[in-house]
Amino acid sequence: MDSFIHNVIPFFQSEIGKIFFIPIYALWVTILLPGVWASMLAGALYGTWMGSLIVFLGACLGAEVSFLLGRTVLREWVRKIIENKPKMIAIEKAINQEGLKLIILTRLSPVFPFSILNFLYGLTKVTFKDYTIGLVGILPGTILFCNLGALAGTITEFNKVLTNNQGMEALLIRLAGLLSTLIVILIVSKSTKKALQESDPSK
Repeated sequence: MDSFIHNVIPFFQSEIGKIFFIPIYALWVTILLPGVWASMLAGALYGTWMGSLIVFLGACLGAEVSFLLGRTVLREWVRKIIENKPKMIAIEKAINQEGLKLIILTRLSPVFPFSILNFLYGLTKVTFKDYTIGLVGILPGTILFCNLGALAGTITEFNKVLTNNQGMEALLIRLAGLLSTLIVILIVSKSTKKALQESDPSK
């Protein structure tokens, strides 16, 4: 097992491996697996910024495939999944009214599951263009989880960090970035909840 891991990690850290990671991530979110762990893995493998770019490309690819499936062949399946989930039904109604604004807000908030939302948006009246533009909203969360993954990789070498001032500075900068991104996401989550309530007169 150890030898397998030692062979796989260098492959994924190669230029070909980076490209290969993108469709793997896309498939991962399309089959409704949680993207958080894959995002953290990308952060550990590639660092915060390269990991975020790779994850963003993979997430966009998977999201667009899921959206098209939810709008066509899997439409009835998605409808059955959300029929007993009031929050999902509320999001569908809100998106039909607010469109791009709500897509961006729900993407910015980690409260709403990324993978199932991709299919859910396919049920709405939102255009493919607005849906694609709305994917920009996943960037803060992507950076947050890739940063966590990169931070986990740094902590495993904490002894080296303690004896290296430059390493300690990088660690502190990473922690500051993590905290600021988290604050932004929490603020946006409150805005998203408020926007959903305003779009539903029954609440």
